Amino acid sequence: MSSRPTWTEALMRGLKRSCPRCGKGKMFAGYLTPAESCASCGLAFEPLRADDAPAYFTVFLVGHVVIAGVLFTEQLGHPPMWVQSLWVPVAVVMMGVLLPLIKGGVMGAIYSSQASEHRHPAE
Repeated sequence: MSSRPTWTEALMRGLKRSCPRCGKGKMFAGYLTPAESCASCGLAFEPLRADDAPAYFTVFLVGHVVIAGVLFTEQLGHPPMWVQSLWVPVAVVMMGVLLPLIKGGVMGAIYSSQASEHRHPAE
């Protein structure tokens, strides 16, 4: 097996929802449910707990895009409220698409930082 991937490689592999170590196996068994382990290299995904970080990053990113869009649309010509309300489904779709990608990226970054190895120190 090759050496441990760099932080950038692990992050990019995670963003693609693939194993941060080998890049071949799938990281998720479902939409946001991590698989038990990588089918290719056997890396256990349970220690790579992303917790709430992906949701925070997703809301931060989507919020900036949507609020900028709302403000820009308002500056263009004060459209009716129903036009501005079209940003709500845009935000929902963006969150739905980005959340699993960002969760994979966070899990890849956790793997690269070796934080999961320090979570349960040997006794």
